[in-house]
Amino acid sequence: MQTRLARLYAKGDLRIETAPVTAPAPGEVLLKMAAAGICGSDLHYYQDGGFGPVRVREPMIPGHEAAGTVELAGEGVSLEPGTLVAVNPSQPCGACEYCSIGMPIHCLKMRFMGSAMRLPHEQGMFREWLVVPARQCVEVGASTTPAEAACSEPLSVCLHAASRAPGIAGKKVLVTGAGPIGSLMVAVVSHYEASEIVVTDLADAALARAKAMGANRTINVAQDAASLAEFQVGKGYFDLVFECSAAAPAIHSAIAAIRPRGTIVQVGVTGDVPLPLNAIVGKELHIHGTQRFHEEFATAVDLISRRKIDVRPIISHSLPLDDAVSAFIIAGDRSLACKVQLTF
Repeated sequence: MQTRLARLYAKGDLRIETAPVTAPAPGEVLLKMAAAGICGSDLHYYQDGGFGPVRVREPMIPGHEAAGTVELAGEGVSLEPGTLVAVNPSQPCGACEYCSIGMPIHCLKMRFMGSAMRLPHEQGMFREWLVVPARQCVEVGASTTPAEAACSEPLSVCLHAASRAPGIAGKKVLVTGAGPIGSLMVAVVSHYEASEIVVTDLADAALARAKAMGANRTINVAQDAASLAEFQVGKGYFDLVFECSAAAPAIHSAIAAIRPRGTIVQVGVTGDVPLPLNAIVGKELHIHGTQRFHEEFATAVDLISRRKIDVRPIISHSLPLDDAVSAFIIAGDRSLACKVQLTF
């Protein structure tokens, strides 16, 4: 049996190829993939050959946001053929120092599908057929579409980011950056009953989606940066900031707009950024990093399955696998796209 797949060889060099598919071993399932989203990291691999010190050093199949249907179950697997599942790309070892103390996100031997962090690279999910351990598959609700189910991974990222904050209900929240993660972050803080949600971005299209996800107010800082001044009066306005852009101006404006002893959760990732330490110290701010997820994946699938969080407004484009290069080009245009998915 053969599968078609998208394989990245270097910056801008994405090829559609075929490869053999093995039968599922005990504890594994063979999935007929249905939908897979292009993440920001996938885009960095394609546009830049990597991000920061993480570089594509050998051919790699990208993709870590996906859903598929069980075609064949290996021995000992209870999932029935025809079941739609979301695939958790995270594979902590379960035995290292951090796994043993309940911090599998920081696993020293983490394998994360579609990632170039390790060598050999961990191959991802941009393929028609995929064999994975059944423990990585979470069944989705009967009325859930594959496109929705494929958003479980990015929603998990936002749920984990929310867990790094000291409570959200009743808080005034600023979300900086309204890409896919920023928009899902809006949905999460809305779900957790923030009292007010303000979102900033440079693109009107992104801000419109943030509004659809639950934002009370949006500000295009490319056109109206002066509007942020009202939030900087009296040492700041917001209780909590989720910084999703990783842009230095956004980080600085967040620090200026947050109240003393407020919390900034840094969700976006970039290289080194200068920080105004005087303001951080003077306001006694709490700054938390956040990365990936663990138990939040099952929660994300449940929330999507029950449409407690409706991810459909962020899904802007769906293209077949054969048009993967076009899909990556579209995904790189923030004035046009939000979450771009491949279909199989």
